[in-house]
This record gives sequence, structure tokens and C-alpha cells, in this order.
Amino acid sequence: MSTQHEAAQAAATLRSTATVRERCRQLLTRARHGESAWFIVDEGFLGSAAREVAEITRKRYPRLAIPYHSRWRHFEAGGVDRKAQLDKLLANAEPVTRAHSMIDLTVVSVLLDAGAGADWKYVESASGQTFTRSEGLGVASFHAFTAGMFSSDKSRPLQVDAEGLRALVADRLGAAFQVSESNPLVGLEGRVVLLRRLGEVMSEQPEVFGADGRPSGLFDLLVTPRGSQVPPTASIAAHDILSQLLLTLSGIWPASNAIASVPLGDCWRHAAVRGEGLSDGWVPFHKLSQWLTYSLLEPFEWAGVQVRGLDGLTALPEYRNGGLLLDSGVLRLRDESAAGEVWQPGDELIVEWRALTVALLDELAREVRQQLHLDENRLPLACVLEGGTWAAGRALAERHRGGLPPLRVASDGTVF
Repeated sequence: MSTQHEAAQAAATLRSTATVRERCRQLLTRARHGESAWFIVDEGFLGSAAREVAEITRKRYPRLAIPYHSRWRHFEAGGVDRKAQLDKLLANAEPVTRAHSMIDLTVVSVLLDAGAGADWKYVESASGQTFTRSEGLGVASFHAFTAGMFSSDKSRPLQVDAEGLRALVADRLGAAFQVSESNPLVGLEGRVVLLRRLGEVMSEQPEVFGADGRPSGLFDLLVTPRGSQVPPTASIAAHDILSQLLLTLSGIWPASNAIASVPLGDCWRHAAVRGEGLSDGWVPFHKLSQWLTYSLLEPFEWAGVQVRGLDGLTALPEYRNGGLLLDSGVLRLRDESAAGEVWQPGDELIVEWRALTVALLDELAREVRQQLHLDENRLPLACVLEGGTWAAGRALAERHRGGLPPLRVASDGTVF
């Protein structure tokens, strides 16, 4: 068997969330046996962490009608129904055209959703409200999209296409995000590079993204032939959306992680992790691709598609969910001085922190469901995260460090 074929097989293995969970559990089991060089797991705090999550969930959603953890929550920032604004702009469009527009918006907005930094803010002229961090990035990207920034066709502004993305420059995106010397946005250039790369990758795959290279080509590929109506029985597994994203967009990620020449994206080495063949030693996460999949659930459902198997996706290993575990005492650093250092995404401590986050949040979700008296159908992981773990992680960080994460990671904007 050729090395290239073995590399392709290994990459396919690492694109499965079953592998994500299995590798992350390996590291949790090892840490529980006291074999981690970095972390101590304290089971005694799992119940109190779940109570923290349950309490903030009840506070945010008193009737426990909890939506998915999704970019669409950020489009609701400040109590403004921006989806209704988009619906109005698309009022005369066919249902499939509306779905295409919402999927295009979701993809480009999620790819712009990396850490903004503590000094950036966005003032929304229509509402007069000021937004920061993820909410600010969401609102800014929404308005950039509706203004036609990502479309090459002035007569069709409510779309994203390859030509529009390849023409994007930092000054123009910076102006849309109100960036200035006094209002700096972390990683502006990196965001532009990522979107331009998306344009290139889509134009190279017309069989997936169509002749114009639009992200919503994924919808047609998965649900319906281009331009036709959505069948009344349309149904898809959440993992199938993720698989297609990982297969077709693997070329956009700047992380140099690869086996032979096959890019892996958000997969990292850990010496203690075992696996088959060339996948041995790798821990996959696919955080941003999973965040994108979570964010696409609603546009697919609004278009009349039933999305099955939501818990096929994993918890998102980023600093709010990981911070919840450290700040609640479920995880402890063996060496407290590690909190003062700046780490790289590929450092073993960070890889292990993220892996423990994925594995422990599956366990925490079960505890949260018990406390809220809801089952997996009423409270899938997508809703636990929203209720939930992300908000509790942010609240604890605010309490402990004015909102800063418990570990410092030098991120290029595609991991955290």
C-alpha cells in the first residue's frame, strides 16, 4: 500500500467525531490514573460545575426552550432580531435561494469568528448599541454581508462567491469592522487570508460549490440538485454536514498539520495517544468546522431539512469550555506557573487541555441533564453548550480574571 493511500486513510479516520471522542477519552483515562504531566482531574467538582451550568441555563432560558449553540445566537445580540431583517431583504426570494443566502452568511461569519482581542468594539449604527468579542464580530459580519461585501455581483449582494472573496483586502474588511489605531482587531490580516483561501478552494471545486463558487453549494450537494425544491422528506445526519466541510474545505486551514501531503487541519500530536497506522499519535478536534456545523443546523432546518444525530458532534474545545473546567476545579494544573506562560496550539499542554475538555463535557452534559430533568432529545449537546457551558465558562472567567481565559494561547484565529 502506498504512503499516499495510507495518509488518505489516516486523514479519513481523523475526520470522524468517533475518533475525536475515542482519542480524547484516552487522554482522560490516562489523566485519571495520574499519568498526565500537566493536569489533575478532580471528580468531586463535576457536580458543582454541572450546577453552575444548570443555574446559568435556567437564568438565560427560564422556560428551558434552549436553542442550538450557533452563530445565529450572536446575530440576536442586544435583543435585535437580525434574522427577521434578513428575511425581509429576502422576502421575494424562492425558499432555496433564501437557504443559499443564509448558509453563505453562516459560513463567512463563522470563519471571521476568532478572538477579537480585549480592545476591539463594534458600534451598530441602526441600534446605537456597542458590541465586543464574538457578538461584535457576528453583528459586524452580518452587516458586511448584507452590504454585499462578499459578493462579486452588485445586483445580488446577499451572497458569498469565490470572486468576491478573492478580491477581499484587509483595508476594506477593516473599515467594515470599524478597525482603527484606537480600535484594533486581533488577526485582521489572518481573517482576510482565510476568506481569500476559501474563495480559491471553492473555485477549484465547481462540482461542490457550483460555477460561482458559493458556500451554499454544500446544501445542494447534500440535500437537492442545484436549483430544485427541497423534498418534503429531506433528512440528513449532522455528521454528514461536518464530513463534507472537512473533505472540501481542508485546504483553507493555515495549520501545517499534515500526513504526507494530506492536510489535517485542527489535529495535533500527543505522544501518549495511540491509533491505527499513520493516524497514531494524532488527536483530532475540528473545532471551527464543528462550530460551523452547529451554526448550519438552523439554516438547514429552516429550509425544511430534518437534521438527525446532533450528538454525533462533540463539545467545542475552546477556551470558554476548557476554562469552565479549570475555573470550577474539575481540572487543575500540576504546575500553577503554567498559567503565566504563553502557549502554542500544538504544545502538549494545550492539546491535552482541549482533549480533556471534549471528554469531560460529555460527562458534564449528562449531569446537567439530570439537574434540569431533561433527556438527550430535549437537551442535546448543542443545547447544553448554548445553555450552558460556554456562558458558564465566560461568567467564571469574568469572576476570576476580568474575562481573560485561564491559559494564554498564541492563536492564529483558526483554533480558538
